[in-house]
Amino acid sequence: MCEVMREATYVKHHKKKIVFLFSAMRHFAQELKQNGHQVVYTQLDDPNNAGSFKGELKRQIKEHNIDKIVVTQPGEHRVLEDMQSWQDDLGVAVDILDDDRFLCTLERFEKWAKGRKQLRMELFYREMRKEHNILMNGDEPEGGKWNYDAENRKPPEGDLFIPQTYQTPKSDITQQVIQLVEDKFADHFGDIEPFFFAVTRAQALEALEKFIQQRLENFGDFQDAMVEGQPWMYHAHISFYINCGLLNPKECIDAAIKAYQQNKAPLNAVEGFVRQILGWREYVRGIYWLKMPEYTQQNFFNAQRPLPQFYWDGNTKMNCLKQCVTETKQNAYAHHIQRLMVLGNFALLAGLNPKEVNEWYLLVYADAYEWVELPNVSGMILFADGGYLASKPYAAGGNYINKMSNYCQNCQYNIKDKTGAKACPFNYLYWDFLARNQEKLKSNHRLGMIYNTYNRMSDDKKQTIQTDSQKFLDCL
Repeated sequence: MCEVMREATYVKHHKKKIVFLFSAMRHFAQELKQNGHQVVYTQLDDPNNAGSFKGELKRQIKEHNIDKIVVTQPGEHRVLEDMQSWQDDLGVAVDILDDDRFLCTLERFEKWAKGRKQLRMELFYREMRKEHNILMNGDEPEGGKWNYDAENRKPPEGDLFIPQTYQTPKSDITQQVIQLVEDKFADHFGDIEPFFFAVTRAQALEALEKFIQQRLENFGDFQDAMVEGQPWMYHAHISFYINCGLLNPKECIDAAIKAYQQNKAPLNAVEGFVRQILGWREYVRGIYWLKMPEYTQQNFFNAQRPLPQFYWDGNTKMNCLKQCVTETKQNAYAHHIQRLMVLGNFALLAGLNPKEVNEWYLLVYADAYEWVELPNVSGMILFADGGYLASKPYAAGGNYINKMSNYCQNCQYNIKDKTGAKACPFNYLYWDFLARNQEKLKSNHRLGMIYNTYNRMSDDKKQTIQTDSQKFLDCL
């Protein structure tokens, strides 16, 4: 195992993300040694560290007279390309095994996708439910419906008691890694402290249990809700641990279903949680490997605007964006609606360059690896693939954010104003986005009614929308 500079810096990962992964690696190496395994572990500041996977392997092959490498398929295409060169470059046999931390093999996904014009997650999810007999009664879905999305969009009204996320004290190993990251990655984005992530398998299991016991019950109802100063809400915060291998997806699904069977959590919450893991997580991974490497070049709208500075410092008058960027900086985390409908929605409406947006999402979140980040951003958020993944762009005006959060109450803009200096920029940017891209989107059947509304607007109103949008975008 090795901590190498290339992997820590190919994008300038959030400091907390690097601390999390290096600490988890060191704890895992320690456990392996305690269980009697031989482990060669290279720390980042080892003077002999070669700085890359290939360089470290070359060193170990020479030192230990190795004639074969067995490795798991990585989560990023660039690393797989590197691995595929090892055999020739290093002169040893290389056996790349399937990554068994998923419920659908890449071959299985390719078989499902073959011959389909559109790859809709819902259809894939239903097949996975049947295949793995998850939340099924014979051939029918538990409760009679495949999904309960309609019940999972409650706004955050009333006094919500939101339990604290899982926290664990820092070990000596983690303290050492924090010092290393502060020394070596001072110019990277994000806050290290407070650091309370699970960094061992046992701690990750505790984090899962805490979610099941304390938050799963309300997860469904408030899945889309956002509250100022409440970054964690009722979400699980275990994507860190599933994606790095401290938890496996099936045990997380089983834990949620057990809670449902014991009447500790309602079906809408459990099904929503299962869909995120069995449906969405498996689906985006399949899309990634099916469409790489050309997927990185997708830019359907030819969006070229650079990423605004406020994505790094949160310095914006738009309170929703300020909240989400600030919490991302503090936690290396934001829940999926913050990522999609605030940060992502703005990137879509403002026409931000997909390469810059993808890089930002990849580096700021501790659960982000390219296999999961790229389809979510280029496909779901930016519609940069032209509808290969999503049936329509996830564009929305300010009303959606106002309905699903309390962000607008403390904003310097007025959510009720549609145009003008005090208007919420989402309101006019939404229509400007549709107007700019009408030629490319007018045939989308899901946008027909919306374009009818736009086309009925007066020329003066359309001109005001365009002028206000241009003025705002020029100031970014």
